Amino acid sequence: MKALVYTGPEALAYRDVPDAETGQGEVLVRVRRVGICGSDMHAYLGHDDRRPAPLILGHEAAGVTADGRRVTVNPLVICGICDACVAGRENLCAARQIISMPPREGAFAEAVAMPEGNLVTVPDHITDAQAALAEPIACGWNGARVGLGHTSGATRALVLGGGAIGLGAALCLTAQGAEAVTLVEPNATRRAYLTDYVQAVSEAPDGAFDVVVDAVGMDATRAAASASVRPGGAIVHIGLGGGQGGLDLRRITLQQIAVFGIYTYTSQDFRDTAAAMFAGRLGPLDWVETRPLSEGARAFADIRAGTVAAPKIILTPEA
Repeated sequence: MKALVYTGPEALAYRDVPDAETGQGEVLVRVRRVGICGSDMHAYLGHDDRRPAPLILGHEAAGVTADGRRVTVNPLVICGICDACVAGRENLCAARQIISMPPREGAFAEAVAMPEGNLVTVPDHITDAQAALAEPIACGWNGARVGLGHTSGATRALVLGGGAIGLGAALCLTAQGAEAVTLVEPNATRRAYLTDYVQAVSEAPDGAFDVVVDAVGMDATRAAASASVRPGGAIVHIGLGGGQGGLDLRRITLQQIAVFGIYTYTSQDFRDTAAAMFAGRLGPLDWVETRPLSEGARAFADIRAGTVAAPKIILTPEA
């Protein structure tokens, strides 16, 4: 089969690879759409030791099974029996694996093998491109659930970062009951694109917010989150951009601000996200740009250059 293979920092090759093989309890999913994630970009730039070259990246996938069922893919493969899994916190499973990280190849390919329990059936009115957004939006669903769970009454929320994670978090906050949501995106091209979906501004406005979601995860955004959250509020940290500083721990301590690290989502979060998407609660889900998988290297380079307006590029295998 054909696949887009990460071969080293800022290097991708579209080439033939061995066909995906299923293990016990797994099914083969023919990939129809697969999104480029920020973690794929980190690997592409050589910043993720968990994803060594050569490797097939990609974990935001939707496709079709051998029996013709259209599905969206939860890429987290879990043990199902540890304390975290039994408690419904599968994203904390110590034995968890994720496609696009050894030992599992990713979905920038014509097919990927997945456990049956990781698949959610997609209804006819949802397109393949929309279905591929379930994974990144589920991260925001988890973050919104946790952040709003810390507050009570009317909630003002601020989201830092207008990529797919940030936009997804903003949509999820609204769907879960936040009264007002503002998104900060400094890139003017992307900000103009986002105004059709959310209230997007160039920098964090004055005032204190009940929930602040950092969907970037850099020193500067953590500092902005620390400055923007109200006393007793919550910082929800989803972004994995890098950096080590930024949080104002003195203010966080003196004003009893909660800080939640958010890693992916639980299985229930993924199912709830899919259900909200299918019911239309998260909007039209048309904020993507679609390109052929064979042109994936150019897509990565364009994202790197900051010339892509859409929050998400979706790749399409030709098969």
